[in-house]
Amino acid sequence: MKLATYKDGSRDGQLVVVSRDLSTAHYATGVANTLQQVLDDWNFLSPQLQDIYDQLNSGRSRHSFPFDPAQCMAPLPRAYQWADGSAYINHVELVRKARDAEVPASFYTDPLMYQGGSDDFIGPCDDVVVPSEAMGIDFEAEIAVVTGDVKMGTTPEQALDGIRLMMLVNDVSLRNLIPGELAKGFGFFQSKPATAFSPVAITLDELGDAWDKGRVNLTLQSSWNGRRVGMCDAGPEMTFHFGQLIAHICKTRNVRAGSIVGSGTVSNKDWAKGYSCIAEKRCIEIIQDGKAKTEFMKFGDTIRIEMKNKAGQSLFGAIEQAIADPAAV
Repeated sequence: MKLATYKDGSRDGQLVVVSRDLSTAHYATGVANTLQQVLDDWNFLSPQLQDIYDQLNSGRSRHSFPFDPAQCMAPLPRAYQWADGSAYINHVELVRKARDAEVPASFYTDPLMYQGGSDDFIGPCDDVVVPSEAMGIDFEAEIAVVTGDVKMGTTPEQALDGIRLMMLVNDVSLRNLIPGELAKGFGFFQSKPATAFSPVAITLDELGDAWDKGRVNLTLQSSWNGRRVGMCDAGPEMTFHFGQLIAHICKTRNVRAGSIVGSGTVSNKDWAKGYSCIAEKRCIEIIQDGKAKTEFMKFGDTIRIEMKNKAGQSLFGAIEQAIADPAAV
């Protein structure tokens, strides 16, 4: 099943069901107005949405309309929680190697994670508005899951049962603000502005056999200013699968329905597959040539993030955004 949230002038938008091929949609008004309502009562409401989805895919829906990603908010325009991990240890290794620092042994057994802002997400085609180019604007292509209720103390294997939906992510980072914030010893804050998500969120069955025990064995594609820069495998090199990431949160507290858990930048050891963030490209340049040459994003730059299934069909639709000067918005 594929779900999206259309702009309607409200904070939380209007829930729509989207066909598998992303061509048509149907308002879910008769079942639920928002995605959070569905997550709060998943077992009762999701089968009703599945009926609408089946009708859309069979061509039997009498009230469908063409699906337009530009009309989408984030599937969850605001969420109770946005916790982003760093599940691809290769990304951490590159960053550390570029500054001649070793990766602590604990990083291989205990996931890194930060708590991001969840009150103001960006739609998949909305501009990324940043105060200044001098802040070091970067994209980060990731995948994320949306949970139901998951109890404190849940094991990684049990936590997988708490996953309801999956999305793509552009976890915008302001790289030049990060060192000063980390030096304070209290983590990211201003360096992590509003996050963007894919047009649709999908249930795990849409992944078929690409979903493998908490990992997605598909390629995450990133294109910067129309040039493909990343064709990164999301599955094999994910050090911590989504069950482990959710269980990490659950160690000391409950996770409630509508929580979003991110994978962190998708990263591969094979540099020929490209990169899912500019910072990683710069680290590779430092390792190879002694200095970084690639600049961060400028106003007017564009980013496209997409994942296709094994048949070449877009699963989530594409995140397609431009970096915007607030003075021009």
